[in-house]
Amino acid sequence: MTTRLQPQTSSELQAMLAEAARRRTSLEIRAGASKLSWGGVVRADNILDMNAFSGIDLYQPEELVMTAGAATPLMKIDALLREQSQQLAFEPANFSRLLGATDSATIGGVFSCNLSGPRRIKIGAARDHLLGFSAVNGVGEPFKSGGRVVKNVSGFDLCKLMSGAFGTLGAIERVSFKVLAKAEKTRTVLLFGLDDRDGARAMTMGLNSPHEISAAMHLPEDVAALSSVSYVRGAGRAVTALRLEGPGPSVEKRCADVRALLHLFGGGEELHSANSAELWREVRDVLFYCDDNSQVWRISVPPAQGAVVGAALLRATEGRVFYDWGGGLLWLSHAPVDDAHHEIVRRTVGDLGHATLIRADAAVRARTPVFQPQPTALATLAHRVRDAFDPEGILNPGRMD
Repeated sequence: MTTRLQPQTSSELQAMLAEAARRRTSLEIRAGASKLSWGGVVRADNILDMNAFSGIDLYQPEELVMTAGAATPLMKIDALLREQSQQLAFEPANFSRLLGATDSATIGGVFSCNLSGPRRIKIGAARDHLLGFSAVNGVGEPFKSGGRVVKNVSGFDLCKLMSGAFGTLGAIERVSFKVLAKAEKTRTVLLFGLDDRDGARAMTMGLNSPHEISAAMHLPEDVAALSSVSYVRGAGRAVTALRLEGPGPSVEKRCADVRALLHLFGGGEELHSANSAELWREVRDVLFYCDDNSQVWRISVPPAQGAVVGAALLRATEGRVFYDWGGGLLWLSHAPVDDAHHEIVRRTVGDLGHATLIRADAAVRARTPVFQPQPTALATLAHRVRDAFDPEGILNPGRMD
């Protein structure tokens, strides 16, 4: 019978993990539980409930820094930041709807999964905004890295190591991270009717310009029709979008310059703040695929190769695809099959990048490599790192298989 362990303090957490290691009792780490169906199927004896480690310990708007318990709801942090016209600049994705979960994402989960949104191409990934953390490893030993300001960070950069480890290296208690000012104005330049290759060319031209585009994506016609933004849904054509943010006069001038730069791709339109925010939320959270039972892949390749890889995947899977990060991030959706087309997907991607299965039922994830298989040398190194933090393998076993 599964037992739910609910530590209330760091000391209790250390004792519980030490005892679990001694008994070799495996644990599934949970807080908001919004990502239970992402990753490999966890095969754990008990549940380690981290919800007691919640709350904002420090927020200094003038210093652009916040410290919070790992189980603090992302919605609570976003609400507090909005009061000060600030934001998590890396635009963390919230896959709750995509994964059929409640909207209970936590800040610890964001960093554990290294979730980054459309602004990543300009501002960096979640891991680049993590200043420090405290955690407990798989034998009950507390450890921490970094601090509240960059200049205080020394030693090994464990922040990068913990980001994307999916809770397999330790149970995170608290995180300190950077916040940034929210843009005064946001506008999105829309181009219509481009095929995937021309969409990639337009995005590349825009991103290589001096106009500080903060995000660029391309929706083929069948995906654009799923948008809740009327200008996009009603276009009846593919939509390519480039976002500009900043002070009002600057955004207006840069929008005009971008439209002039891309005139060869069509006249274009502009979305203002509210519609822009909704469109980029749909892209960030992959909301286009939320109302079906398709299997969903997240594929990263060089932007120059995105359209080529996308075309090959569409031929092989008869699915749908859209492009973020200037064409370098592909979101593939296809009808459910027993193997999630994993051999086709990874053969098509080849050495160009990597592919992660984001949504599929547990039976498929149990027999399919969810994450990109690593070369032998890298896999050996990864296992050595895990053994150093969790020698008994009790933390989220199976999650990253």
